[in-house]
Amino acid sequence: MVDDDQIARSKRIQQRTGKTFHFATRVLPRRVREPTYVLYAFFRVADEVVDAAETAPPDEQRRELDRLREAALGREETDDPVLAAFAEMREEHGIADSDVETFIGAMRSDIDTDRYETYDDLEAYMDGSAAAVGRMMTAVMAPDEPEVALPHATALGEAFQLTNFLRDVREDIVDLDRIYLPRETLREYGVTEEQLRNFEFDESVAAAMRHELRRAESLYKEGVAGIKYLPEDCQFAVLLAAVLYAEHHALIREREYDTLTETPELGTVRKLKLFVRTRWAWFRCKDPETVFRRVSCVPYGDSESSRSGAGHGDRLPVR
Repeated sequence: MVDDDQIARSKRIQQRTGKTFHFATRVLPRRVREPTYVLYAFFRVADEVVDAAETAPPDEQRRELDRLREAALGREETDDPVLAAFAEMREEHGIADSDVETFIGAMRSDIDTDRYETYDDLEAYMDGSAAAVGRMMTAVMAPDEPEVALPHATALGEAFQLTNFLRDVREDIVDLDRIYLPRETLREYGVTEEQLRNFEFDESVAAAMRHELRRAESLYKEGVAGIKYLPEDCQFAVLLAAVLYAEHHALIREREYDTLTETPELGTVRKLKLFVRTRWAWFRCKDPETVFRRVSCVPYGDSESSRSGAGHGDRLPVR
């Protein structure tokens, strides 16, 4: 049984490093909220291993990730409270070993890979770094028909991750020397990697950002369409998380797609306003898709999207 100290320690990690996700996690039912703290703490511990390029050589990073994987899967004993808690929680909720393996595999790829040629390449990475996370969360929530919910959870996890990449273009270059915008997209709009590394923003960069923003918004639509398959006590929290993450797109559009000059940040007041707006819409209508259309900044190109800007209703296939 995961103890209170392990939960508190995991919660502090989420509070410190995942403020938007933590905001939504707080409205989950306790049966899901506490395991979610443990999940997130495990993800952050693994992520910090591969973000430590300046302090640890690649071989050492790989060995550490292998250690994390073996402990997380219960194959080796550990005195790390986060890993021990995750191993217990994984077994209790029936989280698939394959999703843990896929997640760690994505973290290992971060050691050697800092560019992605195509969106398919990036999507393969996100299957581990984000979609597997969504699948683990779904296992904790325990829907009646997981096989129906899982494809949507995968899409929503990828949407969150892609939003993070678009928001953090500057930060990823400065801190990690990584560019997650696919090279094929950059070429299509005449953007060079040198231009990005020099933080030279122009209309070509804006066009590439618009392209990937629309791709992410297609993923949001696909993901939100499956929230209704989750247990009723989890639906509002997942919907709120989708609204909050997608709101970064509004920030990006307000900056005319420039995330090279500065990284946009979703402030507490804005989060609270979105929470109130989403809660009120949820009180009136318990359909996640309808509420997301009305509250989020994601354009649907119809009159139901109260926050959609004119001219942004075009849709782009996910693939």
